[in-house]
Amino acid sequence: MASAPIFAEGFRTTPWWWDGFTPPEDPPATLPQAVDVLVVGAGYAGVHCALTLAEHGRDVLVLDAERLGWGASTRSGGQVTGGANVGKTPGGGNAIARSAAVERRHALLSDAAAAMKHLETTIERHQIRCGWRLSGRLTALWTPAHWKGWESRLDDLNAYAGAEARMIPRDAMRAEIGSDFYAGGVLIGRGGHLQPAELFGGLLAAARAAGARAHGMTPVQAIERVAGGWQVRTPRGTVRADQVVIATNGYTGPLVPALRRRALPVTTHMIATEALPAGLAQRIMPRDRAVSETRRVVNHYRLSSDGTRLLFGGRARFFPAEERVTAAILHRLMAERFPELAGVRITNSWGGKVAVSFDYVPHIGQHDGIHYAMGCNGSGIVMMNWLGHGIARKIIEGGSGPVNAFDTGGAPTHPLYHGVPWFIPVVGTYYQVRDWADRRRA
Repeated sequence: MASAPIFAEGFRTTPWWWDGFTPPEDPPATLPQAVDVLVVGAGYAGVHCALTLAEHGRDVLVLDAERLGWGASTRSGGQVTGGANVGKTPGGGNAIARSAAVERRHALLSDAAAAMKHLETTIERHQIRCGWRLSGRLTALWTPAHWKGWESRLDDLNAYAGAEARMIPRDAMRAEIGSDFYAGGVLIGRGGHLQPAELFGGLLAAARAAGARAHGMTPVQAIERVAGGWQVRTPRGTVRADQVVIATNGYTGPLVPALRRRALPVTTHMIATEALPAGLAQRIMPRDRAVSETRRVVNHYRLSSDGTRLLFGGRARFFPAEERVTAAILHRLMAERFPELAGVRITNSWGGKVAVSFDYVPHIGQHDGIHYAMGCNGSGIVMMNWLGHGIARKIIEGGSGPVNAFDTGGAPTHPLYHGVPWFIPVVGTYYQVRDWADRRRA
């Protein structure tokens, strides 16, 4: 495997996004003795929560066990949508469209559209240079059977999420991507892509400029209730906080066991190609769309912000595997969709964890007085920023009512799940077989 020709010279197992912004290795700093709010987890949700709190005069501290932004926020595919992606289920379905009451469904879609607008406003207000492009998102249909379900959702998506969505027949897909691989698609006009690490870097800079403090390499070891608040213990000292926020999403550990039971961590993988020959990138992605598929074991891809290389991702393996192994799998899948890329080499391969809630819907809530945000199901760029902002609003306003449609008071769990997803390899392999069978029949 080490001598395989698909790997470029200087191949790296770190995210290609880190060429634009690398999670900082800040020197150790003295922790404050007390703060208004302590946030555990320095990804989009945690840092955006801190930004909003600091802008409203709150003394806020963000702590992370790794470097700031080391997790999913700087490892994702960089795809951006509003309500079109909320509630997605394996195989092209949608939990909201299928089961939610009409009023609830419309509220979730409207709120997801507000989340998209909030992200755009945040990027503009803080002048964050992150390659944001409203170039549209294409949901590619794995089989013709997925057409009907998506078509039935268009009215709601356009009326309540402002998605600007329309169906793309199979014979029109060539104008969207340079491949005949799919049975058609759904174009979401209110979507696009950005450089996720640069977005995080801009948010972190804005939060610090507003007065928030953030320290990496400072794992929280325990959270204990004390009179009037909480005591948070770390290897570098103990901090007293009036309120605590857990914003660890797919990296939620045993710190608060009840929260660990509310989301399934799923590892997704990505590769970055070398710079493509002149004209090739434009042939395979002529409209610079962000693309995702309706198969159960989803693949997704888009061009880099400078339009020179393809970033291709998906669930390459459900068992632990090193980056060269997952890179080879993704390279094969990429070449199946774009045979012209069969000889293109890979410069980077990496992985990261997303969190899937049991109802496929993101949540903010409280457990025993501790605020949390989790379960964005792969829609973290928009939703984790929105949920972090929502928790901050809840703390600032001090009310007991919901601040948005995702503030449900608590995310669901399952009586047989205790935080260790031992069954993921079994379920993932089953989904792969189902995808293969569906495609073969089609």
